[in-house]
Amino acid sequence: MSRIGKLPIPLPAGVQVSVADDNTVTVKGPKGTLTQAVDRDISVALEGSDVVVSRPTEQKRHKAMHGLYRSLINNMITGVNTGFEHKLELVGVGYKATLTGSALELSLGYSHNVFLALPKEVSATAVTEKGKNPIVTLTSIDKQLIGQVAAKIRSLRKVEPYKGKGVRFVGEVVRRKAGKTAAKK
Repeated sequence: MSRIGKLPIPLPAGVQVSVADDNTVTVKGPKGTLTQAVDRDISVALEGSDVVVSRPTEQKRHKAMHGLYRSLINNMITGVNTGFEHKLELVGVGYKATLTGSALELSLGYSHNVFLALPKEVSATAVTEKGKNPIVTLTSIDKQLIGQVAAKIRSLRKVEPYKGKGVRFVGEVVRRKAGKTAAKK
């Protein structure tokens, strides 16, 4: 049984949800509009100020999609109401980030700078303070898209375990290794 799927989704003030005949859910809020196509077996209904997702049978497929679509709709409601934010930290000597238009220019220790075109739904800011690592902040209403962009930026220079250099999330704990000199004693 899907414990997540059974929970009703409360609607905050200022957020509107509509379900079309082709089972497409549209969520409008102060930050924007998102749409999601829902499988035809799963039904989405508005009950008062809550959104309720239900399934027709107890099949494994229906149970899996029940929780999935409930989570997707909940993420859409959260996104149009408050939005999502990811902060990435560039750890390394000479690592820099600058934003020009909708392109993010990253200097990550390669022979050339890396240019990354950001989708129009994702906005970014790059802050570099003296004596601190550069921080890239991504904001969007779409949780999946912002996670995908953050993972792409992180994959450009993965954190290595010996010195801890690379692109990481702010607050992420990197497991460090001792190296060759630890064995000589």
